[in-house]
Order: sequence, then C-alpha cells, then structure tokens
Amino acid sequence: MTRVLLDPTNERSVLQRSRVERPASLHGKTIGLLDISKPRGDVFLNRIEQRLTGLGATVLRFKKPTFTKPAPVDLRHEIATRCEMVIEALAD
Repeated sequence: MTRVLLDPTNERSVLQRSRVERPASLHGKTIGLLDISKPRGDVFLNRIEQRLTGLGATVLRFKKPTFTKPAPVDLRHEIATRCEMVIEALAD
C-alpha cells in the first residue's frame, strides 16, 4: 500500500523528508501533545493522552496561544528539549 503524506506548511516547493523510524514501544517515552487552540482539539488530545499513558508513555501537554500563528520559539524549544515525540491536534 502506498501512502502519501501531505505537508501543509508550504505548497510552493516540494520538500522530500524521510519518515522517522517508529520506536518498538512507547513505554517510558516522553510524548508531547500540542493543542493548537482550535475548537475541540483538547477533546482529541484527552483521548490520545489516555491511550498513550495506557501504553506506559509519559505525556506532557502544551498549547499554542492561537491557531492563527506559528508556535512561539520558546514553546517550540521547550517541546523539543523535553519530548521525544509530539502529536499536534488539528481538530475543529
């Protein structure tokens, strides 16, 4: 099965990115959940957090001030330094 991943950050130039290898287990991993401040994103992330903690992961929650702008540099830095993986909520 061929899967196509779309990158919403820039449609003008196509950037080739290799997929990151999946870990064998999430047990003991620190995973950041980023709420981009769109309606009901927190509902989605609440459920994801339940599933991840059930698999033995440590979950850290983060929230952007607004969905209309990129995450502030200090927030991106905190996520990058504290988490091994991140999931971003894009729900409405």
